[in-house]
Amino acid sequence: MLEDRTTAASSPTAWPAAYPLGYAVVDVETTGLARDDRIISAAVYRLDARGEVEDQWYTMVNPERDPGPVWIHGLTSKMLEGAPLFQDIAEEFASRLQDRVLVAHNAVFDWQMIAREYARAKLEAPVRQRLCTIALSKELGLPLPNHKLESLAAHFGVVQQRAHHALDDARVLAEAFRPSLRAAAEGDVRLPLLECRPLTEWTDRPVPRQSGGYGGYRPTSWRPARKRPACPYPNPGRYEDGKPLKQGMRIAFSGDTSVERDLLEDRATEAGLHVATSLSRLTSLLVTNDPDSGTSKVVKARQFGTPVVDEAAFGQLLRDVEPSDG
Repeated sequence: MLEDRTTAASSPTAWPAAYPLGYAVVDVETTGLARDDRIISAAVYRLDARGEVEDQWYTMVNPERDPGPVWIHGLTSKMLEGAPLFQDIAEEFASRLQDRVLVAHNAVFDWQMIAREYARAKLEAPVRQRLCTIALSKELGLPLPNHKLESLAAHFGVVQQRAHHALDDARVLAEAFRPSLRAAAEGDVRLPLLECRPLTEWTDRPVPRQSGGYGGYRPTSWRPARKRPACPYPNPGRYEDGKPLKQGMRIAFSGDTSVERDLLEDRATEAGLHVATSLSRLTSLLVTNDPDSGTSKVVKARQFGTPVVDEAAFGQLLRDVEPSDG
């Protein structure tokens, strides 16, 4: 089956002019899933406009803390001890990403981890657009049983050798992306490209380095709970264009923000707004920088007629929130 797909891939295809000229297929392994977790290895396969491999790059990264779930990624404290710090590889990493679309499986996670590492190093990742292969597989209508990388690989006959090893995961994704890209070009399918916004403001909690290896790591610490007080004000209804926000309004967020999401949500809460984790008919306003992204919140906002503003407009509105009538 793989041989047939390779033969088909060699046939000429009229490439849409709007398609990007190059891609950086990326995979990062991390100490966990939370916003204060760190990258411990990274791999990049650079591809040309047609998805052909140009070169590859891999590095381990010393996170200066407990490496997290070693049983998943296989990288112990001892293995990472002599690895470079992120700021030591930031320039080389950036050169691999420069002027290319970042491609990853669940790309929002990889991008957020990369953006935070560059923010910590007081640098900016040279990434302006990303493409999620999960979203692309949905656009193509691939008959996958689930959205795992192994399922995408199996569909295209790509053999995975070392799951959760950054270099092999990036290789597998690059090999699966090439026929996906060709199928999109042949079917004139719009690539689900999203804008990447570098962090301009962010917070991080200090995590002590675990001298005893990974024994002190607890899986329950992957995603620390954010417990905000319940909004004390009744919902006054939807936001109306040209008018101020009012305390009690339900605000939902979707997509990348230049100010870290937690900070935006904290500011909304402090202003007396209700931060909603999902979007419903009761939502007063959706804040997103990608109104055409097709996320579930954006789709529901269109269905329900929920007003939508971008991050900059929301920042202006936060300066003058009217008190509640209740």
